[in-house]
Amino acid sequence: MKPVEMIKECYDAGQKHFGENYVAQLIEKAPELPDDISWHFIGAIQSNKVKQIVSVPNLFMVESVERAKIATALNKEIENIQRKEPLRVLVQVNPAGEETKSGVSSNESLIELVDHIQEKCKNLRFSGLMVIGRPGVLKDMDMMKDYKTVLLEKFPNLKELNPFELSMGMSGDYEEAIQRGSTNVRVGSTIFGAR
Repeated sequence: MKPVEMIKECYDAGQKHFGENYVAQLIEKAPELPDDISWHFIGAIQSNKVKQIVSVPNLFMVESVERAKIATALNKEIENIQRKEPLRVLVQVNPAGEETKSGVSSNESLIELVDHIQEKCKNLRFSGLMVIGRPGVLKDMDMMKDYKTVLLEKFPNLKELNPFELSMGMSGDYEEAIQRGSTNVRVGSTIFGAR
């Protein structure tokens, strides 16, 4: 776990968005840091941890929604805490269908999940896609544009998203990700060092 002081130093330099992979670390760090930090949860989500995740008052986005069950649980907890505005969520995709990673792997499952979020989860705001691609395989990032195109054709209302978030690229490939349209890179290892 990176010390809160390191995050505070980045905050003092002007960074306001921070991500966390682990629920326990998110709920431990968030209260110790300024309220105007926008937290992104980017880790795997278990149903029994949803309440803890949404308990963070300045939770800005959950980037790892990959099942309707998780979207429904987030929606319910957001309603329970009476959050004033919908929680932004990204759908995690897994273009290669890797068994070690979460995420939807087909156009059909992606469409079904986005439809579920838009139609049945009024406390969530679908905001785009997230991928943790295979190291060195840029095709995974290239496929994000294809997924986005499929969604824009199926759901014309998504053309109103500004931006349509594409969260892709990490410390080892963020430059390639930006070239491919990433709006959100995860570069904690570059800034803070390896975990």
